Amino acid sequence: MDWSDSWRGAFRIELRAEAVSLAWRGWPVMPGTAPTGTDEIPVPVHADWQDRVGTAKPEEVATWWAGNTHGLLLATGRVVDAIEVSADLGRRAATALRTIGIPVPIIATPSGRWMFLVASGRELRAELAAQDDVRLFAAGDHIALPPTPFQHGVAHWRVKPQICGWNAPASDVVQDALVEAVHDQVLSGAQRLVAAESV
Repeated sequence: MDWSDSWRGAFRIELRAEAVSLAWRGWPVMPGTAPTGTDEIPVPVHADWQDRVGTAKPEEVATWWAGNTHGLLLATGRVVDAIEVSADLGRRAATALRTIGIPVPIIATPSGRWMFLVASGRELRAELAAQDDVRLFAAGDHIALPPTPFQHGVAHWRVKPQICGWNAPASDVVQDALVEAVHDQVLSGAQRLVAAESV
């Protein structure tokens, strides 16, 4: 038996099952390209993806993965948006959110980025938009969902959406935590600088 073919087949089935499950919950999912040597981030397989995700039923979604190992992408700006941050900033914000008991679905990518899924419809606050390592994925954008393969790993859940009952929290709540995390990051950096100068 060729285990590599067997593994690819099982992985394709897992991606398809996850896509159908998300489609049943109303999440606008679509197939993404498989990683290649030059294409690190998956992009939609279909050029007309924005039209397709607006009308696709779970049965149609299932056919998109039939016989193909596609990545699993989510169109943002329809049900959820995603706020992407560095892993360090993500850990700080996740700790703050956990402290106040607010579960948030969080995705980690192989490149060390974290994505907080939030309810759609809010822009980034100016303080966050000014940060180089913070990006909002909203209307017209898409993100990779677990278990999408990348060139150097697989996207995975840090916090699964089941934890919050498949309801993404309000963007303002997550942005509050991120602003607090940015302040904490700046303060920690300043403290390290003072400590280094006093040596």
